[in-house]
Amino acid sequence: MPPMPNAATPATGPGRPAAGAVGGPAARPAHPAPARETVSEIRVRYAEADQMGFVYHAHYLVWCDIGRTEFIRGLGTSYAELERGGLLLAVADARLRYLAPARYDDLVHVHTRLEQVRSRAVTFGYDIVRAEPGPAARLATATVALVALDANGSPRTLPREFRARLEAVASAPR
Repeated sequence: MPPMPNAATPATGPGRPAAGAVGGPAARPAHPAPARETVSEIRVRYAEADQMGFVYHAHYLVWCDIGRTEFIRGLGTSYAELERGGLLLAVADARLRYLAPARYDDLVHVHTRLEQVRSRAVTFGYDIVRAEPGPAARLATATVALVALDANGSPRTLPREFRARLEAVASAPR
């Protein structure tokens, strides 16, 4: 089934066959090789534009969340699985630098990379790029730091297996 309009579709990522590749989802390994960066593809919806015709600034954070969710999925788990296991990741710091506006119907790529892993926190970096219409242009850069919490909202350590997957990405050759 094709993705819904504006659904994030990972353009690249670990364990995802290239277009036309034999296999498909069933061919994905249980624990895919870590990737330093994933790319999520987003088509800007009309509702995301403001009166000036530009994407409203808060949507860029939503796009970072989409990129981070797909990055974690590329590690072989999902946010939902982490939450069911008792891990909540709360945003502690978010920084965005706007460089150029996105507009309705632009095709945007959210490049997501792991910046830092600590025992109770993880930081992701983002480059948000207009892919279409050309020429390609960097629209924004961002970093988002998240802290690990338990179901009661108290700080906790990252689960050992999840942290190991993150550290494998952090230590992978560039």
